[in-house]
Amino acid sequence: MNELPRASWRWPHFPAIVLIVSAVLLAWLLLQAVHEFGHVLGAWLTGGTVQRVVLHPLNISRTDVDPNPRPLMVVWAGPTFGALAPLAIWGIVAAARVPLAWLARFFAGCCLIANGLYLGVGSFGGIGDAGDIIRHGSPIWTLWLFGLTTTPAGLYLWNGLGPKFGLGPLAEEVSRPLAYGCLAVFVVTFGILFVFFP
Repeated sequence: MNELPRASWRWPHFPAIVLIVSAVLLAWLLLQAVHEFGHVLGAWLTGGTVQRVVLHPLNISRTDVDPNPRPLMVVWAGPTFGALAPLAIWGIVAAARVPLAWLARFFAGCCLIANGLYLGVGSFGGIGDAGDIIRHGSPIWTLWLFGLTTTPAGLYLWNGLGPKFGLGPLAEEVSRPLAYGCLAVFVVTFGILFVFFP
């Protein structure tokens, strides 16, 4: 019985490399912005006052709230909104059959994974939001549950996206306009955050 020939692996072409690098870097900047907006939203909804939002691209983001009458809600709002809002956006653009909805899927996966690992792994060292959540009274298992829920969900969203980025034996051709367009969006986003969020 003859087996069908398997497609061979090929290294991504330069536009694919540009798309991968710029998409990952752009996702990193945007996921921090969405995460911090969650903290800001939490502060507004609980009567807190946002003093400062740090989104400088060369720093780790943070939101300073003072007074902060409901700190536990504010700190949970960051990773919760940061994980769920991009997922909702992807759902909307996918339902609308937007041609580049797979990029929103990739970003939603990034946000789920990053926020999940941030709390799940961060719980062991008490760092960042994970440490604040524990200090303000949430049991550590809630952070593990969050991480064990969101991280696999993010990996699930990523599954099958490799060909869109020009990866694997079924790799699609990555167009130059898409690759350099994504790079341009990253550069503009980096510049805005660098200038306006020192």
